[in-house]
Amino acid sequence: MDGMNADKGSTATDNCPRFRVGADIGGTFTDLIVVDRVSGDFRIGKTLTTPDDPSRAVQTGLEETLGLFPGVRPADIQHLIHGTTLVTNALIERKGARTALLTTAGFRDSIEIGRETRYDLYDLMLQQPQPLVPRYLRFDIPQRTLADGSTQTALDTDHIARLARELSNKGIEAVAVCFLHSFTNPADEQAAARIISETAPELRVSISSDVIPEIREFERASTTIANVYVQDLVERYLAKLEHRLVHLGMRGQFYLMLSSGGLATVDTAVRYPVRLLESGPAAGALAAQSCGETAGYDDLLSFDMGGTTAKICVISDGQPLLAHEFEVDRVYRFKRGSGLPIKLPVIELIEIGTGGGSIARVDSLGLLKVGPDSAAADPGPACYGLGGTQPTLTDANLVLGYLDADYFLGGRMRLDVDAARQAIDAHIATPLNLSVEDAAWGIYQIANENMASAARVHALERGKDPRRFPLFAFGGGGPMQAWRIARSLGSPQLIAPLGAGVMSTVGFLTAPIAFDFVRSWSGELDTLDWTHARQLVAEMQTEGRQLLTDSGIPIADIQHTLEVDMRYVGQGHEIRVPLPLTSLGHADALLTAFGQRYMALYEHPGPPVPVEITNWRLTCSGPRPDLQLKRPDHRASESAAAPTPKALRPAWFPETGGFTATPIYDRYQLRPGHTFAGPAIIEERESTVIIGPHSTCTIDPHFHVVATPANQDAQHGDQA
Repeated sequence: MDGMNADKGSTATDNCPRFRVGADIGGTFTDLIVVDRVSGDFRIGKTLTTPDDPSRAVQTGLEETLGLFPGVRPADIQHLIHGTTLVTNALIERKGARTALLTTAGFRDSIEIGRETRYDLYDLMLQQPQPLVPRYLRFDIPQRTLADGSTQTALDTDHIARLARELSNKGIEAVAVCFLHSFTNPADEQAAARIISETAPELRVSISSDVIPEIREFERASTTIANVYVQDLVERYLAKLEHRLVHLGMRGQFYLMLSSGGLATVDTAVRYPVRLLESGPAAGALAAQSCGETAGYDDLLSFDMGGTTAKICVISDGQPLLAHEFEVDRVYRFKRGSGLPIKLPVIELIEIGTGGGSIARVDSLGLLKVGPDSAAADPGPACYGLGGTQPTLTDANLVLGYLDADYFLGGRMRLDVDAARQAIDAHIATPLNLSVEDAAWGIYQIANENMASAARVHALERGKDPRRFPLFAFGGGGPMQAWRIARSLGSPQLIAPLGAGVMSTVGFLTAPIAFDFVRSWSGELDTLDWTHARQLVAEMQTEGRQLLTDSGIPIADIQHTLEVDMRYVGQGHEIRVPLPLTSLGHADALLTAFGQRYMALYEHPGPPVPVEITNWRLTCSGPRPDLQLKRPDHRASESAAAPTPKALRPAWFPETGGFTATPIYDRYQLRPGHTFAGPAIIEERESTVIIGPHSTCTIDPHFHVVATPANQDAQHGDQA
């Protein structure tokens, strides 16, 4: 590789690639960041997503963003870290492989029976989530393993071989194997996978004891099916993307973001593609965590809104909350139990079907609705001029004066104000007998209230008061909506970082290479065999060390974190309790920790019954990268406490009677110490920050915009 100047004082050398890249594919835009790991200098880019081939947008965006670094070539890239919605979309759209399920005789319907609960007791037309494998492709296998791991009925290997040949002849592409109690004895699943591979090598096979060796058959089967269902799709996509990167000349390492917030190699991602389900949203939460840590905020409400969806995550005590089960493809987006369960670690967040491309409509009752349907990147909002005719949230923002038609994406894409007005007039204003401006304001506020309500419920359900959490807003659309949402939540502050439009990509560069392991083995704390427990943990440590050393992490840099799932004997569900490896075997200390955790969750002590452990969870991780982004020179702030607006533009604020001449600030001219009052609009290439009236806005030492939303009693006329 030829060393060439990146910019003044920054060069890439032949033997030491120094640039790191984060690439996030969203439903509407693909975002990139390129960082010089030595100087901290960085460039950001944003391009429209290409739904027919998402890898093409990554290539285009990478070429454009590298072009902002004079002299830097793809060969100078050390790492590229990528997040994608490919797996989520494949499960929602049912575009995976034709998949069969092999399960213990008598249990093939367990994935349809589920938990035998109704997620809505009063819905007489209730629709249950449909399994990825239809009933005619679910097969009973003569086999039975008992709860203690012993064999009651031996596996019929001839039956497996005959079935594998038949499935192959019928055009089946993938097979999931989930036998009863395989988490205690995986031998039968392993034998079945071996026979299938020998008999019909073209079939892809996932076994539950490999994907998720954990108690609860329904969730384990659902997760295993989802894994093999998307495996071929993910492998082909990643191969195509790797080919594009190699063709560009990149020789560095390529990693994928996992739903849990760790990184994995391509080989690991192909083996466990279901772990990529929430890779993009996870990166956004990590970005908020990193910025909060740098700026001294331990508690934040992360708000990431793009063109298709908005994601909200609670960051408490400096860490995003983590869950070990979530749902995908819900029949009703906010109804727990209406989706397919995935039992894997994931950064816990709520996803709302509201984004810049969310379509506004008048429903059959004459009510204005916004989302969850989205115009996405193709055809996009009406104002994009790409064929879209439906009014969207972006169209409303343009009509209200919040967006500059000539400065969208820094002027690379001009917006059509007339098209936005025509769409809102035809579909919303005329049917509701409103002015175009009032209709646009209705779209804007309904979207805000939908997101604020979801954020409030998400925080309160986790025992967090949103009035105590600053709202950290990013994504292409987040800062435009966040001031109203923060005020509705009662948040003490609104924080918008520099480069908010591509902030999720920063999260990719702050994540360590990591993987999570779990083993189900139950035992009462008083009589637990700690020798066996140590062996169990040691097995996971060995597996983790192998995985991470294969990824290039030195053994000395690998860290292990242990948690256990505990409950009172007779309870149906568990709570997670950290268990330091040095305390393994100290039952009294663990019992005390469980009692404290139980008290914190439920505010009363538990019953006087024995306590048991059901699952052992180990996270193996490498060192967390030290990302230091270079900021502009601070000296400009010494000249004036109040910055000079670059222009005035009419923008709609009901508190001031409608359209108001609003100061427009250039984001790149703001420096720490600058202070100004709302209403104000702050523009940068990839996003726009809207600050309402009666607010104080400052630029902190980290170049974050920090706004204090107006007090409730100072508001007048703010109604949709």
